[in-house]
Amino acid sequence: MYQYDSTDQALVDQRVAEFRDQTRRYLNGELSEEDFRPLRLRNGLYIQRFAPMLRIAIPYGLLSTSQLRMLASITRRYDRSYGHFTTRQNLQLNWPKLAEVPDILADLATVQMHAIQTSGNCVRNVTSDHLAGVAADEIEDPRPYCELLRQWSTFHPEFTYLPRKFKIAVSGAPADRAATEVHDIGLHLVRNGAGDLGFEVLVGGGLGRTPMIGQVVREFLPMGDLLSYIEAILRLYNRYGRRDNIHKARIKFLVKSLGIAAFREQVEAEWQTSREFDSQLTPDQVAHARSFFQPHSYETLPNTDRLADAGPEFKAWYRYNTRAHKVSGYRIVFVSLKPVGVAPGDMSADQMDAVAQLAEEVSFGEIRVTHTQNLVLGDVRQSDLLKTWQGLRRLGLATPNIGTLTDMIVCPGLDFCSLANAGTISVAHQLQRHFDDYDYLYDIGEIELKMSGCMNACGHHHVGHIGILGVDKHGEEWYQITIGGSAREASSLGHVIGPSVPQAEVAAIIERILDVYRELRHEDERFIDTVRRVSATPFKERVYAKDLAAA
Repeated sequence: MYQYDSTDQALVDQRVAEFRDQTRRYLNGELSEEDFRPLRLRNGLYIQRFAPMLRIAIPYGLLSTSQLRMLASITRRYDRSYGHFTTRQNLQLNWPKLAEVPDILADLATVQMHAIQTSGNCVRNVTSDHLAGVAADEIEDPRPYCELLRQWSTFHPEFTYLPRKFKIAVSGAPADRAATEVHDIGLHLVRNGAGDLGFEVLVGGGLGRTPMIGQVVREFLPMGDLLSYIEAILRLYNRYGRRDNIHKARIKFLVKSLGIAAFREQVEAEWQTSREFDSQLTPDQVAHARSFFQPHSYETLPNTDRLADAGPEFKAWYRYNTRAHKVSGYRIVFVSLKPVGVAPGDMSADQMDAVAQLAEEVSFGEIRVTHTQNLVLGDVRQSDLLKTWQGLRRLGLATPNIGTLTDMIVCPGLDFCSLANAGTISVAHQLQRHFDDYDYLYDIGEIELKMSGCMNACGHHHVGHIGILGVDKHGEEWYQITIGGSAREASSLGHVIGPSVPQAEVAAIIERILDVYRELRHEDERFIDTVRRVSATPFKERVYAKDLAAA
């Protein structure tokens, strides 16, 4: 993984010192709230309902064991001994004290971490496929290019105050595990007819109040032009993006207003005008970035099937919580952060320490953060799988539910967020209790359930196979249900299937949706495929039929 050089460390240390002084001046009354707000946002600090919230960057979701142990230490010393992993591969602290935030940032800097540009109207933490470097279907490891983008975008003087926040995701495989089509810019590593490596570039994706799927602005971008072309897009956005209306300030509105053809034409013109003055990646620079992400020292091992004598619990975990590795004799292991009774994505300090220890023993000392609020041990020898399962089970992190209904994405909702309209964690617990039969979960198969507490869509409900949106009805918490969304294959936005329901009825409505699916599906057909085949209409007509008949 990437290691800071002296310039990196000096920049991060300097930012800590600057923010320490800014915080001191604010607490002493020398800076107004208006003056302090952009300064704290540039350092990942929000003010939530009950306390500040600090968002810590985990670039492209990759952690070393020393970094995970530092996160554990920080949650014990400055918070309530747990942290929350997000869909942007970050970690959030929900209860830090404002006066102690500079100390947290100083501790983070000792292990090459920071909270820079995790909020504010700038280029945010660049995200990627959590299986980067180990997936068998990968064209090329995307992490070196994520790192190049991170270095380019951090403190970029021209893009410090964009019209709105800006998010970039990079995928290196045909299977999009990075939700690239719902980002401001999505990058797909591809090869052209001559075999040259480059990027397919998408632009204008995003969720929130007006969700949109990104569109292809360039089918093939040569590797060396990566930064100059992204600069052309951002320069156009910075110039023409709306600053008069926060709800129409994202680049997706500019793309929509111009149309993708006109937007492409203007980007190409800007790029051709300025590219000779802009950043061009040299082969040496690319090779240097790649050098930090070389394959581990894998042993020569056969693929072995050790399930014959295994018990049913281990077999279920193996089937749902592990994936094939590109190297023979190894397996990818998901660490489920979705046990019953725990907010999805939450992890205690003790669990962090223990997973760090386990990663050193079985996975080359690396941990990955997923978009689905879980963790991954990317390089586990097949002979160590039983040991890994036993260790995770002791920690409560071996729930065999990856890819199932209860492996849900959930934002913090009204329990923490000042923007939320409704709670989400209590609904997640309701669903966990209601759907606690593994035979039932495995029968209904792969389902992505995503839930947000407001229209800002931090829980990605628009692109859930089943989406749940919390809404406020005269001071009460109600929930709108959508189906048919996806951020993976043939990305699509979900369809509302009926009126919102009170909190107590959410699980019952989801069960009715699944009843319709089980009746209409073809053999082994996934929920999303059934919805696309029959449309949302049968669900609309039948899920609420009992309520309509009673009325």
